[in-house]
Amino acid sequence: MPVLFYRKRLFIALLCSAILLFASSCKKVKEDLTVNILEQYFEQNILNRDFRVYLATNLGTDITSTYDGYLFRLLKNTNYDGPMTASKNGTVLYTGTWSTNEDFGKLVITLNTPSVPAEFVFLNRQWRFTEKGIPIMKLAPWGSSADIVLHMERL
Repeated sequence: MPVLFYRKRLFIALLCSAILLFASSCKKVKEDLTVNILEQYFEQNILNRDFRVYLATNLGTDITSTYDGYLFRLLKNTNYDGPMTASKNGTVLYTGTWSTNEDFGKLVITLNTPSVPAEFVFLNRQWRFTEKGIPIMKLAPWGSSADIVLHMERL
């Protein structure tokens, strides 16, 4: 009688282990699929595309006109970082770098100073995506609720 009781417990333990193993592997597949979709979206819609500043406000002051005529492009090194250019009339005037985090919710822009004008330092910060809708991606400062907004329109 005790042997039968222990066999049932062993069977239940093995069944529970198998279910947990299956459930955890499904979660990993789902996470990998989500990361793949985000990488693919970022690569197809953001990288190697021209963007212009559609709206820029700094503490409630509209500074959009500061960037009139400039095109910004994030070039790919990896899916998570690369060089960045700012050009006007087809000529690259400023360079820098960009990077993102593993879920593509953060965008760090670093235009090389001191070669960029002081107004461009506004762009040099850690941004969070508030919306990645194309043609307009909307950004706000990472970790801050300051009244700072950057909207970039893909051309």
